[in-house]
Amino acid sequence: MDGVPRVPEQRYAGTSKSTGSSELPEATEVPAGLRFSVLGPVRAWRGDEPLTTGSPQQRALLAALLLREGRTATAAELIDALWGDEPPSQALAAVRTYASRLRKILDPGVLVSESGGYAIRSVSGDALDLAAAEALRSDAEKARGAGDLCKARELCNRALALWDGEPLANVPGPYAETQRARLEEWRLGLLESRLDMDLEQGCHAEAVSELTALTAAHPLRERLRELLMLALYRSGRQAEALAVYADTRRLLADELGVDPRHGLAELQQRILQADPALAEPSAPTTEPSASPLRPAQLPATVPDFTGRASFVTELRDVLASASSPDGEGQIMAVSAVAGIGGVGKTTLAVHVAHAARPSFPDGQLYVDLQGAGPRAVEPETVLGSFLRALGTADSAIPDSLEERSALYRSTLDGRRVLVLLDNARDAAQVRPLLPGTEGCAALITGRVRMVDLVGAHLVDLDVMSPEEALQLFTKIVGAERVASEREAALDVVAACGFLPLAIRIAASRLAARRTWTVSVLAAKLADERRRLDELQAGDLAVKATFELGYGQLEPAQARAFRLLGLADGPDISLAAAAAVLALPVEPTEDLLESLVDTSLLESAAPGRYRYHDLVRLYARACAERDELPPEEREAAMSRLLDFYLATAARVYAIERPGDRTVDHLEATRHPGQEFTDDGKALDWLHAEAACILACVQQSLGAPTLRRAVDLLLAAKDLTESGASSLRYESATVAARDAAHAAGEARAEGRARVTLTQVLIASGRFEEASVEAATATALKEAADDPWLSANASNEQGIIAICKNEHAEGEAYLLKAIEAFRNDGNRPGEASALCNLSRILVSMGRAEPAIELVEQGMAIYDELGLTLRLANARYALGIALNYVGRQSDALEQLSEALKVFVENRQRLWEGTTHFRLAQVHLSSGRSAQSAQHAEQALATGCIGGDWMRANVLTLLGRSLDGLRQVDRARACWREALSIHEAAGASEVADLRSLLSPSIAA
Repeated sequence: MDGVPRVPEQRYAGTSKSTGSSELPEATEVPAGLRFSVLGPVRAWRGDEPLTTGSPQQRALLAALLLREGRTATAAELIDALWGDEPPSQALAAVRTYASRLRKILDPGVLVSESGGYAIRSVSGDALDLAAAEALRSDAEKARGAGDLCKARELCNRALALWDGEPLANVPGPYAETQRARLEEWRLGLLESRLDMDLEQGCHAEAVSELTALTAAHPLRERLRELLMLALYRSGRQAEALAVYADTRRLLADELGVDPRHGLAELQQRILQADPALAEPSAPTTEPSASPLRPAQLPATVPDFTGRASFVTELRDVLASASSPDGEGQIMAVSAVAGIGGVGKTTLAVHVAHAARPSFPDGQLYVDLQGAGPRAVEPETVLGSFLRALGTADSAIPDSLEERSALYRSTLDGRRVLVLLDNARDAAQVRPLLPGTEGCAALITGRVRMVDLVGAHLVDLDVMSPEEALQLFTKIVGAERVASEREAALDVVAACGFLPLAIRIAASRLAARRTWTVSVLAAKLADERRRLDELQAGDLAVKATFELGYGQLEPAQARAFRLLGLADGPDISLAAAAAVLALPVEPTEDLLESLVDTSLLESAAPGRYRYHDLVRLYARACAERDELPPEEREAAMSRLLDFYLATAARVYAIERPGDRTVDHLEATRHPGQEFTDDGKALDWLHAEAACILACVQQSLGAPTLRRAVDLLLAAKDLTESGASSLRYESATVAARDAAHAAGEARAEGRARVTLTQVLIASGRFEEASVEAATATALKEAADDPWLSANASNEQGIIAICKNEHAEGEAYLLKAIEAFRNDGNRPGEASALCNLSRILVSMGRAEPAIELVEQGMAIYDELGLTLRLANARYALGIALNYVGRQSDALEQLSEALKVFVENRQRLWEGTTHFRLAQVHLSSGRSAQSAQHAEQALATGCIGGDWMRANVLTLLGRSLDGLRQVDRARACWREALSIHEAAGASEVADLRSLLSPSIAA
């Protein structure tokens, strides 16, 4: 075969060539179904079953024999092909081993041994992909010579489709490297021939994108540049065509020091002179009347297509299933891509369709069905257009939808055509437009998930990843501008919600304004009220895209879309949404699922829903514009606050039976969510944490301020667990400030007590003292029993941590009295346990144990398992103090188990610290160090102050293990923490370190 590389001749002196007869033995036919490929990885199949071709060197041997076309390759030639000038010492034995293994894999008589060499005999054109490609090229040249360009292009495309990546992929050896280069050159020549025919047939616009990519991949290949210039010129892009020549001339001069070849220079002059002959194909041909038309209606793909690799592969594989490897149609493949407006459905579909064109040589049909607009295109109209594109005369096109659809399917029968149905309204619109015949495929895009389109492969397209979004932004704006302001660029794409349309608009605005920096654009997009207005450029606008979808909603859907967008949480549960809409759960779910189907809402998880950031802004704009009267917006958010407060109060009551806190909360009109399983109550609280805290911060206006603060009280488990401490603190600070500004004493006092609890947990005792003292000062104005009792209790806890024993005892005695006056027995038990810790620190251990046992009796009577664990914790401390380490370990271990079960992470870590103290008191340094390490890893109540205490204890444990250097490192770190805080523990640590400091 011309153009197909050969195995190099023998170069080993003294090695005998074949001495046998010059006649080849009788050919052995390759068994039916045995196939080989070299235009990609070297592979073999028996029927559809892939065969194992072995190691890279073994595949190199197989490739060398396949490319000999049945001729014998001597052992010396094969050694040279596999290893070149540096063969291993056992090269001949290795070749024989590879041949033996291949002979076992292949059918008998395929790999033959002859005259000291090997051959694969009778590899027909159907058995080796390279031979098939060469035969197709030869037939294409004949068809072109006969004037049948359509057939010639189809044959070229079929030949090119046989390539599966790099030829001889991952095959080692100098021979394979040489053949890879030659085969790639052969492929490029074939591709240039097909592109030349594309231009002859007037497909210049379609060829531009492919040629642009090819010239980028092969910048020094002048023929491709020439074809690109011609395609651009015929597309009316003369300036770009001339720019291609200028780029080529500069590149050749810089890289090779030569000028463009004569043909390229001549084409430049003809373009400059506007040669009329260039405006038409150089050799126009007339289609044979019997040949059907081959439409090529795909829009141009965007040159800056970015990311979506997994989706491209997934869709390409589905479309490829419409054709078998030998080109025979198998099934009619249908893929439907759904997603929010602006997410890039059309861009992805067009890109994939272009990539799949070689698999559909009989044409590609395209239509924008305008399903997102008020007047979608009727299927009858589309069918008429498609039939005309396929060569059907107007007079032969029937009137009815059914007849047109039947004729359409008949016309496509036996052909391989790809149909791209863009922007579909629903499945009913596209069903009459599906080919329904083997070998054809349909690719559909739309905002509605077409779950009712039987047999369709459904793809839900989401926004880009941050990396993909930044890549797209960079491609449009330019790498230099983005590189100097990467953080600002990340802010821009985040403000765009990683939505491709929004990113393209923002980047296009920046690219058109050279005086703007990326930071300027980021600042403009930072204002949520103006963001949608900023995201428009020319005829592109994010708001207009959303408006199309919103305009098609039914009134109930539109109301739900508007009102649910008002909530600030990251998502919303079905039960919460029902509260916002003032509807039962079942009809609410129907509404929300219908919004999911339109892609205006996302299903974050079963029973949870969320908006894309920009869609949420649009929904709020619609609420401000369309939700009348305006009070309905406030009422919806009030219902949401009621829902969260009522449900959180129920969780609080389940976790703390008998605690009167729930009796002091503001009344709600919504009953809240009920729990059939009490164990699910705490799960609900943690699952809704972000939404609850967002609702608090959104509800700090005068009408809802008290309820917002009470929601923080009811959700206090969020801070005790440590999982949501920072967000809880932020919400509490905002509530305190809002209450103070409003002059609302009760709300301010409660917010300050709640903030005190947060500050104690993080070890900021001075700040906590200020908040607790201010809350105490508000008691009279607030006239709030809850505030009086809890403020004193928190002041007592602060005194424990600051070693202010006398003050702490006074505070806690007040707290006990206040809790008793309020009838709050769990609160009384808490204050008793806290007072016990004061007494232990004052050396009064026996009374301390009695107080804890009183508290435990209350908790036990009320069935307060979690609070009982707090009491066991306090009892463990007291028991350790009096030398009852075994009993202390038992109490602390039981407490630890409960804290773990209830996800009280900070209490879990603090209990590990107390267990470490007990073990150290018992002389078990190793066990003490283990628990101290767990306390450090888990975290403790008390923040950095407690971390320093744990480090001090760990150092003592390590010192007991004679790990002196490590112990001192722990003490130094603890000392730096306590010194920074001005803590009283500094003196003890300096004493521990004094030998080291003196040294």
